[in-house]
Amino acid sequence: MPILERKITGVTCLDCANHAQQNIKKIEGVKNVEIDFLQELISIEFNNRVDINYIEPQIESILKKYDIKFVEKESIDSKKENIKKFVFNYRRIFMTIFSGIFLMGGLLTKNSDVRIVLFVISYLISGTSVIIKSIKNILKGEVFDENFLMMIATIGAFIIGEELEAVAVMVFYQLGEFFQDLAIDKSRRSIKKLIDLKPNNANLIKDGKVIKIQLETVKKGDYILVKPGEKIPLDGIVRKGDSSLNLAFLTGESLPQKVEVNNEVLAGSVNIDGVLEIEVNKKFSETTFAKILELVESAASKKSKSEKFITKFAKYYTPIVVFLAILLAFVPLLFNQPLTIWGYRALVFLVISCPCALVISIPLSFFAGIGASSRNKILIKGGEYLEKSAKINTLVLDKTGTITKGSFDLGKINLNEVSEDEFLLYLSNAEYYSNHPIAKFIVGKFSSKINKDKIKDYKEIKGFGSKLIYDNKKVVVGKKELLLKNGIKVIENDVSNTIVYLGVDGKYYGNVLIEDAIKLDMEQSIKNIQAEGVNNIVMLTGDNEKVASEVAKKVGITEYYANMLPEEKIEIVERLKKEGKKIAFIGDGINDAPVLALSGLGISMGGIGADVAIEASDIVFIDDDISKTVTLIRIAKKTSSIVKTNIFMILSIKLLVLILGALGIATMWMAIFADVGVSLIAILLSIRILRYTE
Repeated sequence: MPILERKITGVTCLDCANHAQQNIKKIEGVKNVEIDFLQELISIEFNNRVDINYIEPQIESILKKYDIKFVEKESIDSKKENIKKFVFNYRRIFMTIFSGIFLMGGLLTKNSDVRIVLFVISYLISGTSVIIKSIKNILKGEVFDENFLMMIATIGAFIIGEELEAVAVMVFYQLGEFFQDLAIDKSRRSIKKLIDLKPNNANLIKDGKVIKIQLETVKKGDYILVKPGEKIPLDGIVRKGDSSLNLAFLTGESLPQKVEVNNEVLAGSVNIDGVLEIEVNKKFSETTFAKILELVESAASKKSKSEKFITKFAKYYTPIVVFLAILLAFVPLLFNQPLTIWGYRALVFLVISCPCALVISIPLSFFAGIGASSRNKILIKGGEYLEKSAKINTLVLDKTGTITKGSFDLGKINLNEVSEDEFLLYLSNAEYYSNHPIAKFIVGKFSSKINKDKIKDYKEIKGFGSKLIYDNKKVVVGKKELLLKNGIKVIENDVSNTIVYLGVDGKYYGNVLIEDAIKLDMEQSIKNIQAEGVNNIVMLTGDNEKVASEVAKKVGITEYYANMLPEEKIEIVERLKKEGKKIAFIGDGINDAPVLALSGLGISMGGIGADVAIEASDIVFIDDDISKTVTLIRIAKKTSSIVKTNIFMILSIKLLVLILGALGIATMWMAIFADVGVSLIAILLSIRILRYTE
């Protein structure tokens, strides 16, 4: 399906954004629309065989009705828009203060005529924008919004002689809107800090000159120059120079990493102290850094069930309360009751009923939760996945790269009547010409022992090992079967690990265990996860039973499955889902992608994780640290708790004051608290989570 994604500006009203979204959905050929209120993005999915160029002007026309427009030149317009927002916000607070001065003047004067004039001036200063918006929306056929409720309630209050309360409602409403905008901007900035990490240009080396060009124009194979203090803009291989890199954003590692010629470097890392010439091996869109930014930018558009419910709730709630207010005002007339009394109660009813506290605070809570997660190196693709994280009771883990490091580590060396130094000398030289990953690991670890001039007649036996002459001695290295075939009797020490055997001149020298080491503090991480209520932890691995058993025992996992093929992992997850378990699956490899996509909540490791696994998952741990599961669950539970608290508090207070208003007990001042006051409290509760750190 073709998708159009555009940056937009002028999104200052969530209700307006929802109305625009619904109207765009009505256009023939549009399948789905998501307006990301907080990120100021619009994503439109079209049906196949649709002329997007024909539909785009229609979309632009609908957006224009709500003072929303496409950003054509983002780098320029975004600066202008920031200035506009600054002016708009501080003009609003200035006008509110100015309006308050006239309100105070009206309260202090004893002349009733002067008092009314001052109240009217105060009202016009603070309320004109609301009235204009309301009239515009009525002309569009969209009557029931917060602006309409404010306009009707305040004009009605003037009619029945409650000028003070009419002005107070509008002044406090504008004050509440100001603080609401500040809270939203704070949430936007928390996520924008990550997005702003994206480098815009690269220093291309061409014909001996350095030219600054846009990232998108750099091709694979191009050479770029990165100076000290600059971000590395693209993945590549160092071809000249050496330096230290800060990888904090990509991996969470606080210590600098040394790089030199032929080392691979990643986009998003910061060059600390040397000049590097790098051969580019990935376009920016293919880098892990770009994928991380893409997740951050799109996260807020994927709404949770709570957010979707609130949007639908507000759609039906407002017309219902308007209808009830009309009944409250006019039904008593049938029983000879005065319109002034019941009309006042109806106006109080209207002010109380504004749904903006719910409509703003619930999405803001989830966005704040996503922002807090990002600061803790956890990227969540949407509110729905944060909501699911609070309900996890079963965790399914891949072993390699998740519980273990996913890289080779030297285990026990078993010697047979030779010194360790002699064993390692022959072993490292015997592996020098091999391309096998284990051989490369051994050569890299003991490179100082290698003397390639003494290596002769090298022959690799595919799948078994190699034979060669080193220092005029016949050397056989590899699997047990290869040594037996060459008449060398081996001694078995361990069958659970990968073992490299070595024989020299027909004599068995010993073997070395190659391990996939368990990550640091893994046992404690498992205990901490269980302490959060995730009691059912399952490990899946393609390794043999003995390896699986040892790893599971070391980290404290009681349920595990060995010799697993990718399709068998899927079967395990499907069975657990049928049992009603709330599952999260954590993996990092290409073969984990199907399980990540299938599970209720897929979590991938972002640092070493394969691109396809990251794309298939719902959540990414940037620093490959499984202990982030605890942080994720805590943030999710805290966010969920805030959402539930807000919903209960808002509805309870509004219902109570609505009843009191209908009975004539509540005044317009109480109505102001039930609307503006409750909105501010809910917003402040929502953004608390932004400060969460582990």
